[in-house]
Amino acid sequence: MATKTVAAQPASAQAQPPKVDLSSVKSQKSANSGPRKPRPKRPNYNEIHVKPLPLDVHPLPAFIPHNPLSIVRIAIALLSHSLRTPNSHKIVHQAYFSEDTQSIHVTDAESIRALWEQGFWGKGSLSRSEPQWLLAERRRRGIEAQTASTQVTQARREERRQFKLERAKAQREAIEKQLREEGKLVVDGTLNDLVEDGAASESPMGTVYTPEAGDIVGPTGDNIVSEVSETIADKAPAWGEDGAVDVEAEEIKDIEHLQLTPEEAFYLTYVLGALEIVDGNYLGGITATPALPAWYLLRLYSAYALSPVDDAAIIGLKKLFQYRERLAQKTAALPNAQQIDPDNSFLLKYVVYHHFRSLGWVVRPGIKFAVDYLLYLRGPAFHHAEFGVQIIPSYSHPYWSETPERIKYKNQKESKDWWWFHRVNRVQTAVMKTLVLVYVEVPPPWDGETKQNALSIDIGQVLKTYTVREVVFKRWSPSRNRD
Repeated sequence: MATKTVAAQPASAQAQPPKVDLSSVKSQKSANSGPRKPRPKRPNYNEIHVKPLPLDVHPLPAFIPHNPLSIVRIAIALLSHSLRTPNSHKIVHQAYFSEDTQSIHVTDAESIRALWEQGFWGKGSLSRSEPQWLLAERRRRGIEAQTASTQVTQARREERRQFKLERAKAQREAIEKQLREEGKLVVDGTLNDLVEDGAASESPMGTVYTPEAGDIVGPTGDNIVSEVSETIADKAPAWGEDGAVDVEAEEIKDIEHLQLTPEEAFYLTYVLGALEIVDGNYLGGITATPALPAWYLLRLYSAYALSPVDDAAIIGLKKLFQYRERLAQKTAALPNAQQIDPDNSFLLKYVVYHHFRSLGWVVRPGIKFAVDYLLYLRGPAFHHAEFGVQIIPSYSHPYWSETPERIKYKNQKESKDWWWFHRVNRVQTAVMKTLVLVYVEVPPPWDGETKQNALSIDIGQVLKTYTVREVVFKRWSPSRNRD
């Protein structure tokens, strides 16, 4: 098809692409798609996650100075608590340590919901975060009409994508209309005709440029038009639409379990006492063996934190645990293979986890954003994480500077190049999070001393030897930080 040739003009003299009113695009889109059903009511997360920890708290009545009866209420509460001590651990959950995945598995359905709803512990083994595999599977088979959170997120992304396609189509039509009014395009012509005749060039992103001045004409491309013509939004069900079909309810076995990190499991076991861990495997599940003590779990998690894992050391640790009653009556030092290094990765991560959990933060793994932890004020169900935590060991104790070997070891552990720090900070800036550098002061070696019952560990005394320093790093921008 022939087109009218126009002489090249300077870039400043050429007409700028018309601006499209986005409000008109939205109104046109809503008019074409028709009225939508209201969105389903969101669950009340304030009621679901009312408990921040898997414990039952029995507080005393409030003291009101101008009301003398409040003192009587407090006295009655103290008397009742002294006569009958309230139980804060009505339910102690059970889990088992899996050597295959090197994590802790919770298989009981009630324990899974309780641990997630009361502190956001762990993640579903078949889900991104909250254990929702059974709900998503029932939704997929048409048994249940309720939509999982992952499906809601996908629907929102599809809705935004459809809006962008409709906006691109409206911009294309506005540009073609302006070119026809200026006489640069025939009545039945399109922007593709300019590209075919060489009057303009098209980029891979669908933007058209004039070859003379390189000025932008506007978005085009058959890929955009073809995707818009498919009207994906019309094919997808609207918000709140019941997508269930008439299928007889069938029993679906829930094969998902809650997967806890060693730091989460140790905090639940040692600090809260709300979790018992037994030895087991992925296929066998929880066995009838008694719960493992906290000091043994500390040694076990530290052994599996080494890279690569020393299988011989783990086998030796299990044998020592079997004969722990005999070893408790002897005074001897532990073999080097069973000793815990003061800068063990599990210890450093748990010290930081213990620090922030004790301050009331909800701590979640941050591997998705290239950091060690993410800090939530209340939890992922309420808002996004505000801080990303990166752990850095610090060897400022005089012990690490006494010999040349220790100085060399210290320099190797503390050395971080600028490019590493720049990559981490850029990722946090891109996801709108503040980077927190947490320096953990590594003490001298504390394990392996010659003493009676050297296998056992005083965990409280060990944790007191570690100190934590927080450094909040924020990128300074002249346009945002003017003060």
